[in-house]
Amino acid sequence: MSETTPQPPHAPHLGGPAPHPGPPHTGPPQAQPFAPQPAPGPGPAQGPQPQPSTPRTAAPQAVTEAPRTLQYRFDGPEDAPVLVIGPSLGTTWHMWDRQIPELTQHWRVFRYDLPGHGGAPAHAAPSVAELADRLIATLDGLGVQRFGYAGCSIGGAVGADLALRHPHRVASLALVASSPRFGTADEFRQRGVIVRANGLEPMARTAPERWFTPGFAAAQPAIVEWAVQMVRTTDPGCYIAACEALAAFDIRDHLGRIGVPTLVLVGAEDQVTGPAEARTLVAGIPDARLALVPGASHLAPVEQPAAVCDLLLTHFSTAWQDAPAVAAAPLVPGPATPAAPFVPLAEIAPAPDAPDAVGPQREGRHERGVKVRREVLGDAHVDAVNASADPFTEDFQELVTRYEWGEAWSRDGLDRRTRSCVTLTALVASGHLEGLAAHTRAALRNGLTPAEIKEVLLQTAVYCGIPAAGAAFAIAQSVIQEETTPPA
Repeated sequence: MSETTPQPPHAPHLGGPAPHPGPPHTGPPQAQPFAPQPAPGPGPAQGPQPQPSTPRTAAPQAVTEAPRTLQYRFDGPEDAPVLVIGPSLGTTWHMWDRQIPELTQHWRVFRYDLPGHGGAPAHAAPSVAELADRLIATLDGLGVQRFGYAGCSIGGAVGADLALRHPHRVASLALVASSPRFGTADEFRQRGVIVRANGLEPMARTAPERWFTPGFAAAQPAIVEWAVQMVRTTDPGCYIAACEALAAFDIRDHLGRIGVPTLVLVGAEDQVTGPAEARTLVAGIPDARLALVPGASHLAPVEQPAAVCDLLLTHFSTAWQDAPAVAAAPLVPGPATPAAPFVPLAEIAPAPDAPDAVGPQREGRHERGVKVRREVLGDAHVDAVNASADPFTEDFQELVTRYEWGEAWSRDGLDRRTRSCVTLTALVASGHLEGLAAHTRAALRNGLTPAEIKEVLLQTAVYCGIPAAGAAFAIAQSVIQEETTPPA
């Protein structure tokens, strides 16, 4: 939108520069209704759609400064308590459009875009904690101190991080299609390799099967295409960074420290972060409840908007926790009780007994080495090495973990891309090609493109010899084809 586009009257801008110019930021298509929703219940699916808003950034940034804020919009009355809503990977804030008419009757809703999503500036965030820090900085710039928070998938991870590191800021929490650990690190780093080699089209093409149930996808092709376009218009570098952030995210040992009332909401047919992951969250968070939404997959707010809206209204209207008296941040009053009683469309179940607390992890070179080794070589490779170890080799593997990975690979002097270039060259030069396949995979995971790996091997042809480089090319070519070919 242009810088002269006026902000709609229902979403006034609370500060910051002129609107950030960018491509049109559009919500779901309106040509077809959503699939029939359960009844009775609140009717966001039948209500008016919120008008498009001009994206905003919270504060001007000097070109040389690290980005500290996120693109955002407000909806709802200015004097209402603030409810922050976070999107999932590959989507924009418009994934929540169908909930806005109802939510804004009780709260001032703040929505944000991930970096490089929805026309937001493409300043990649390397971790979930960095995304949370940018969100806090944005809210600080707007004078928002205490808020409720609901987030989907990576948006839920941001909310969990806020509840752990900024507990005095979060009044109540809803984790939608979220998890304390998203699959495996290998899965998300492999997704980054595919995007780096092929762009976002493979992710866009497979998004419908990850996000929606087959019945919904068949009945609502226009909405599915809108969702696919959200992925296609995302900045690839920011998408890869978000994959890396999810690969590193793991709060399984810290769930017991989330001290705010929490709703864990999941689609019954979610194959990405499904009911099993939701139950792990509920078992670990002391004050958590589970809501299972029938007929929904990963993007439950899009697929079953009325049910999700009803559950959020119920949770935030009854579990808005006052800030402790000692908190430095000013209190935000809780939302008024709605005039009409809610009839839940999906049941909120009681939390099961929490498991025994997990003790703090040991720290040291070995633990650091295990972490770095898994990040670089992948869980599958490290698990295979560990499985093959025996009393004769286990001390050697311990040495490798502490010295190679806990020392050399953990130093700050070179980034991992550069270390991969050095390692590939050293393996060719020394003739130790048995390790080249694993380190070609590692180079791809560390951010080298196939073209860059080719240049490294061409350089080895000059200094290490044509035969050695030729053998290395054959190994690397096979690995690159295997790793960068998108799923069928």
